[in-house]
Amino acid sequence: MADMTLQDLYPGQAARVIGLQGGSAGYRQRLLAMGLTPGTCFTITRVAPLGDPLELHVRGCSLTIRRSEASIIAVEVLSP
Repeated sequence: MADMTLQDLYPGQAARVIGLQGGSAGYRQRLLAMGLTPGTCFTITRVAPLGDPLELHVRGCSLTIRRSEASIIAVEVLSP
């Protein structure tokens, strides 16, 4: 499958973080601190009515992230 990012996913989809691509070093560090490290599995819980932000279920917690910021997170979709 072509390179996918977190912003390409829909509610209910599960995925695994492959890595971070682009973005400032400070923002990448913040994502890592929030638990979005390579190899981490998560599920898209919901998307706001206008498509932004996204809510994720990661490591037993809910995390909200803007779609534009999600574009730097490379993911691999997990099969159902």
